Amino acid sequence: MQLAMVGMGRMGGNMATRLALAGHSVTAFDIDFNTAQAVAAGHHEITPVVNFTTLISTLPAPRSIWLMVPHQVVDSTITALLEAGLESGDLIIDGGNSNYKEGQERALKLESHGIHFADCGTSGGIWGLKNGYSLMIGGSDVAIDRISPALTALAANSGKGWAHVGPVGAGHFVKMVHNGIEYGMMQAFAEGFELMQAKSEFNLDLQQIAQVWQKGSVVSSWLLDLTADALQQDGDLTSLSDWMDDSGEGRWTINESIDLGIPTPVLTLALQMRFRSRQKNAFAGKVVNAMRAGFGGHPIKPAEKP
Repeated sequence: MQLAMVGMGRMGGNMATRLALAGHSVTAFDIDFNTAQAVAAGHHEITPVVNFTTLISTLPAPRSIWLMVPHQVVDSTITALLEAGLESGDLIIDGGNSNYKEGQERALKLESHGIHFADCGTSGGIWGLKNGYSLMIGGSDVAIDRISPALTALAANSGKGWAHVGPVGAGHFVKMVHNGIEYGMMQAFAEGFELMQAKSEFNLDLQQIAQVWQKGSVVSSWLLDLTADALQQDGDLTSLSDWMDDSGEGRWTINESIDLGIPTPVLTLALQMRFRSRQKNAFAGKVVNAMRAGFGGHPIKPAEKP
């Protein structure tokens, strides 16, 4: 099929390449035209364009346009596409990490123009080019049927790694929960390995243990594979800091659990630990120490001099 990919970052560029390798024709746009050109290099199936007007003119109607841009610029991108001549019957797929509620609002806005909208949760990271992606897509049957050849080309497990999970909003809702679970799994591995590292009397080889767990253990997983690789390259992880970012999905997951009254203590604590990682000297810890010193006379380590 022929479609456009907007956003040639690490995910969008790899997805455009994977589609091209499967024989699909991709019109590629990035705010930096040089980036789009670099992705297209060596792939005659990928055509880089300099603006949305050219993008729309090169696609046969009805058009399918896949967005792989940060959630903060999805609305402005859609507005720019509308101004460039998007027409009734065209389809926009948001494959980034948007809030599912925003996706529902976008679908209503585009419906007034006769334009279809689908939201696709995309998992697979930088390994997706080689291994394929796990795709969770929401939208109408008409929209999903149209884009299904691309979904099959992008999906892992010989094209089986995608599912039409529900109406618009369902795709990003499922991906949101997926990322919340991911937070919890990573935190569990992190705490377990830290506990083993602290047991100095055994002098445990963490990389060796990770490798053993990779082979038949009930905790074997891609996340464990990544941990084993990192420990092999840097046994003490001295090149890394413990500062952890969060991109939004974890917060949205916890907010949803509160709205629905569903307890998610593991996912919530994993998110809170990311916040904790950004505090060099947590004020809350100082408050606790002040109380400990006050009621029990416990010795308190003095603050380090700057």
